[in-house]
Amino acid sequence: MHRVSRPLTTAASNPNQPVSILWFRHDLRLADNPALNAAVERGGPVVCAYVLDDETPGPWALGGASRWWLHQGLAALNADLEKRGSGLVLLRGKADGVIADLADQLGAGAVFWNRSYAPYDREPDAGLKTTLKDQGIEAKSFNGNLISEPVAVRNKSGGVFKVFTPYWKTISLHSVSQPTPAPAQIPAFNGPIRDALTLDALNLLPTAPDWSAGLAATWTPGEAGAQARFDAFIAGDGRGGGLGNYNEGRNRPDLEACSRLSPFLKFGHVSPRQLWHWTLQVMSTTPQLENPGWAFLREIGWREFSYYLLHHFPTLPSHNWKADFDRFPWDENADGYAAWCKGQTGYPMVDAGMRQLWQTGWMHNRVRMITGSFLVKHQLQPWQKGERWFWDTLVDADIASNSAGWQWVAGSGADASPFFRVFNPITQGPKFDPDAKYIRHFVPELAKLDDKSLFEPWNADPLLMQAGGVTLGKTYPRPIVDHATARARALAAYSTIKKPATPPSSSPTSQAEKAHAA
Repeated sequence: MHRVSRPLTTAASNPNQPVSILWFRHDLRLADNPALNAAVERGGPVVCAYVLDDETPGPWALGGASRWWLHQGLAALNADLEKRGSGLVLLRGKADGVIADLADQLGAGAVFWNRSYAPYDREPDAGLKTTLKDQGIEAKSFNGNLISEPVAVRNKSGGVFKVFTPYWKTISLHSVSQPTPAPAQIPAFNGPIRDALTLDALNLLPTAPDWSAGLAATWTPGEAGAQARFDAFIAGDGRGGGLGNYNEGRNRPDLEACSRLSPFLKFGHVSPRQLWHWTLQVMSTTPQLENPGWAFLREIGWREFSYYLLHHFPTLPSHNWKADFDRFPWDENADGYAAWCKGQTGYPMVDAGMRQLWQTGWMHNRVRMITGSFLVKHQLQPWQKGERWFWDTLVDADIASNSAGWQWVAGSGADASPFFRVFNPITQGPKFDPDAKYIRHFVPELAKLDDKSLFEPWNADPLLMQAGGVTLGKTYPRPIVDHATARARALAAYSTIKKPATPPSSSPTSQAEKAHAA
């Protein structure tokens, strides 16, 4: 019901027109892709290219789970292109140089792409645009990944929003343009392309060992997979899941109430504009879904806010947004960190979340907050260590949302949860997983325990533990920290830096930024 059925009307193909290059990036879809539309409407052959760039992002090159997803996503994109008479050219190297070389090799007349908002892409993108234009090649970038351009949203005084609610009130009143359908045909370029690679040659899949079975069983990357996931979210599962129960159900990891669309957004199999209008359409036809529909759209707003912060504060992935946290007395305990990564902390709700992450490449958002708080506050580990683990293991590892989320949990970010709010890893279990369904699934060694014993196995009756086949320290670990002691230690550490927060100044818009957005 939400799909656009009429294909995009395109200009007649002119084989004598110099080739256009469409550079795919974080937009692996054909519908609502403004750069693709521009390339097709220009007329003439279109080379659709993807460049695997492990150089430009530096430490933020794709993690293992994201690479698995990318392999599947590129395969799906190529299949969709072939249905329209085209195909995907795969290349590798520093992306701006590779695209410039490709344009020179093909005698291209134009290069189109959708903008990346990652800090490490700003200068290379601006430089590529200048290089191409100096050679007489049309070069144009588009907003294909956000609802609002970060540079265009300002508060009433012309400054940068640093709190989500007023930001959301502003952008939610903006008119969101309608998504465009996919082109019916994409004129192909049939000549040879130097250095083109096969998908397998990109070496994106894990091999020694191949740990991806859980990911493959959980996800169907690609544009069709995104549409199917949205439809399933709207329909619900009949057990308290879906959009109809989103207001409350999204806090319950034991229910299928989350959209699980974040990895599809991260790789651009669906655009936020599509989700926005699909949701509005559902709300208009089913009035009882209006309230939960806006709750869902608000979460899209949080994604926008994360990119907004990243644009104005480009050190967000690595540096404390509040400089006061630069003096925080962190304790980088390697054993504690390893136990957290493996889901062996002795706290069932924390361990369930970390094991869900490892098995499926995804973690429920409520549990992300619980596990993040445990690492930062119960263990006093720097939030950057958690951010790095999530970056490698999440299929939706997104440079903006991941960094903003971790700084929110740590209390060091914009509009963040205060540091003195320490999630209780014991009470969060019965509150948000009341039947222990989530914990039993991901921590099966505790499955035979009754609910009370399962949430606090260290306080359980020894006979019940024996009946449940659980021996602390052998079949399941003892808690690596005591909750009350750890909480007191965290508050004491915070008291050493406690003073009015000092947020950074936003970075001025450079000439490179202006060129990047032009």
